[in-house]
Amino acid sequence: MAALVGAIGLLPWLSRTDPALTVLKARSADRDPTPETLRAIRDQLGLDDGPPALLGRWLGGLLHGDAGTSWVSGGQVLPGVVQALGASLLLMSGALVVAAGTVAAVCARTLRLGSRGRLAARGPGGAASAVLAALPEFLVASVLASVIGVQLGWLPALGWYGPQWMVLPSLALGLPAGAILGRMLDDLLPSAFAEPWSLAAAARGVPPKSVARQAVRRCVPGLLPNLGLFVVGLTGGSVAVEQIFDIPGLGRLTLHAALAQDLPVLQTGTLALALVAALAGVLARLSARLLIGPALRDGALHSLHRPGPSARRALPLLYGALLAAVIGFGLPRDALALDTLARLRPPSPAHPFGTDALGRDVLARVSHGALTTLGLALAVSAAALVAGLLLGLLPRLSGPLVDTVSAVPPVLAGLLVSGIAGSGPWTPAFAVGVVAWSPLAAHTSSLLRQERATTHLAATRALGAGRWYLLWHELLPAVLSPVARHALLRLPGIALSLAALGFLGLGAQPPSPEWGLLLAENQPYAERAPWAVLFPAAVLALLGALAVTAAGGVRLPRRRGRPEGPAGSPGERVMPPQRRRNSPDALLAPVSTSTSPAEER
Repeated sequence: MAALVGAIGLLPWLSRTDPALTVLKARSADRDPTPETLRAIRDQLGLDDGPPALLGRWLGGLLHGDAGTSWVSGGQVLPGVVQALGASLLLMSGALVVAAGTVAAVCARTLRLGSRGRLAARGPGGAASAVLAALPEFLVASVLASVIGVQLGWLPALGWYGPQWMVLPSLALGLPAGAILGRMLDDLLPSAFAEPWSLAAAARGVPPKSVARQAVRRCVPGLLPNLGLFVVGLTGGSVAVEQIFDIPGLGRLTLHAALAQDLPVLQTGTLALALVAALAGVLARLSARLLIGPALRDGALHSLHRPGPSARRALPLLYGALLAAVIGFGLPRDALALDTLARLRPPSPAHPFGTDALGRDVLARVSHGALTTLGLALAVSAAALVAGLLLGLLPRLSGPLVDTVSAVPPVLAGLLVSGIAGSGPWTPAFAVGVVAWSPLAAHTSSLLRQERATTHLAATRALGAGRWYLLWHELLPAVLSPVARHALLRLPGIALSLAALGFLGLGAQPPSPEWGLLLAENQPYAERAPWAVLFPAAVLALLGALAVTAAGGVRLPRRRGRPEGPAGSPGERVMPPQRRRNSPDALLAPVSTSTSPAEER
């Protein structure tokens, strides 16, 4: 946390810009930056004293409850940050309610079938949740504000004056977050329904609602760390939603302070986000201990992530073929050709996706932007997966890092990275990669914590298996598949984050046909030319559907000799005859013997 605050204090000097000039532009953009004016600002703010002196004065005042005054407005920093934090926490509460309802809708089918022992009849699904998870928050916010708030007039679209003003921004934030959490929970539920307690409860005649409730209770501890990260992200990372709905939240406050290099406001706001992240992490760990604490202590859990057969579905091939067809059909077209006489034309045989405000072909820009956007997104996702797995194996090291890194909004991370490494085509990729590993590391640590408390691992350890054997043969196979599926779920969001940072001037610049740039450039024309926004959003949703359906097939192959258990779940391990009988796996295999009726009695 201290390193983060110190890096923010160096931001004006790392960016190699004159902080006095930036503050002057933020105060009055029309004022002439004469040397005398800049010298007066430097003397007023004490910029010539250097970053250590400025940071020391800010910390000294913070210890006495004074965070200083804003370099731009001149007002007290602490009351403004507290007020903005209150608005963000209130918005986060509403978004969590929406996210909980979305999770319930996504998992309702699995809960209903699993509680009745009919999971084998569950077919492919999840297209709606894939679309929700892939849609960008600012696009959802724009559609809700323009359609429900402006055209229909059902709810207010701008301002922050009461409960009615919370509905639309809560929907914009909660729907995508709930879709991702719902997919993660839906991935764990089948294994929970295949555990012995669930089978015994069904045989005993326990009501299906009770079985479903206990299955959710069994799976929730594995998701609590990511829920804490979502809380932090909804508090400080909802900059676009706060901008669209004109909400005076903490994310918007820190963004404006970062752009204006208002260090007292930026440092105080980031410190508040870091404290919220630390509190959310502590509460998540305590809640997990309360839910499964005795089982963790006694090593009495069953594994929720046994290797199983890969899902053979045609949906990933279908979505992949559609995405490839769109990209291939648009690549021969010119993505930069301007035609001012064909501005905002609707879809036609000449322009299947229509044209944008400059007369450029939308299909061509979507296709050409896919090459760079998807390539960078895949590279960042792969790097985040490797880093998340490695750091997740060291929870004592990665836990504090996750809590701190998750408090940094992607925009602020992009500004810090660009200040250190400079602006360039790889700056967005590096900035997103700095924060993209944290949810995967939290997921890995949570799964490993439960996997270490399983009965089969305790027995294997008692039979003499070493640490490396347990790591390579038991722990990594158990967590690799769910974490890889989690990384695929985040692929569309990473693609959008990369393009959004490029739009802010931290990477590729217009007229680059990146997907985020397409959405942001065409957003002002959504009412007049909705195709300019809907078609890029549809392609992004298609990518999300491909990622979600492909994630369902990312499973380690079943070990030889492991049969199918009830409801299509992996059964107990059975060793083949040629396996050495003195290995830990062989000693754990159930022995099948034939007994006489007298021996049974």
